[in-house]
Amino acid sequence: MELSIVITVFNEEQNIRPLLYSLYDALTQYQYEIIMVDDGSTDKTIEEIKKYANDSVKLLIFNKNYGQTPALSAGIEEAQGAYIVTMDGDLQNDPMDIPNMLKKLKQENCDVVAGVRAKRQDSLLIRKVPSKVANYIIRTLTGVKVNDYGCSIRVFRADIAKNLGLYGELHRFIPVLAKLQGAKIEEMPVNHKPRIFGKSKYGLGRTFKVLCDLLLMIFFQKFFQKPIHLFGSIGLLTFMFGMGINIYFLIEKLLGQNIWGRPLLLVGVILTLGGIQLITAGFMAEMLTRTYFESQNKTTYRIKEKFFGKPEVTSYPEMAI
Repeated sequence: MELSIVITVFNEEQNIRPLLYSLYDALTQYQYEIIMVDDGSTDKTIEEIKKYANDSVKLLIFNKNYGQTPALSAGIEEAQGAYIVTMDGDLQNDPMDIPNMLKKLKQENCDVVAGVRAKRQDSLLIRKVPSKVANYIIRTLTGVKVNDYGCSIRVFRADIAKNLGLYGELHRFIPVLAKLQGAKIEEMPVNHKPRIFGKSKYGLGRTFKVLCDLLLMIFFQKFFQKPIHLFGSIGLLTFMFGMGINIYFLIEKLLGQNIWGRPLLLVGVILTLGGIQLITAGFMAEMLTRTYFESQNKTTYRIKEKFFGKPEVTSYPEMAI
């Protein structure tokens, strides 16, 4: 198996038929499989996939909505190809870009080719501007110079994709996770189409989640193997700051001043200790979660059903996008 296409879908019933037919046409020169992961759809997405799937299609059906990251993780785990492609199921990614991306990966001997939406077909204020700001912040803080973190169409060597360590909602930071493995990442412009059917599953409400995941990525990059450099530094600074406050109030006390109930003393101690405890608890909880799943070969999802497509369904060029 040369190529595995992993697509996550959630309530995309109207997009399934044109998406599959476009994939059939774009991939005729390859030995491939299409792995579609239904993330708890409540419409007719599953029925549409079963109706138009050929024998190259595998369908993984989640028992409920877990999110895009677990769905990607399930699809990548199922993949058998030497190269793995990830893309969205909303018709905004163009399957015709896959051959060129795979060719670039082979010619330049890199590990990941990431798409860059050259002419993005999204709302300026709701999608484009926040995306540009987020991309700049992520590039600056992580040092991973990828221009479009939000573009889902990417081509990986299988060994990189299968060791990304996708948990929580880290799909937004896949280039950073790949870089942590030492992957060589190249970019190329790709087509981006306007959404015709269905509604976007993303909005400004995810901002704080992205910021939290960004903090986690920075921690993984800089301190995962040496956490004492982070916690020790903060601890020492906190200790020195606390000692400074204590010495100040000790002098005040020796001079006969009443220090009980002073806001600086109380607020300083409470905020410093509370902040350190919360940050440390968050990082420790993340590492404990990874240990729990990886040490026992557990997954963060449960597949309810697997479906394999019908051989008689082949290519339908007239239905291509």
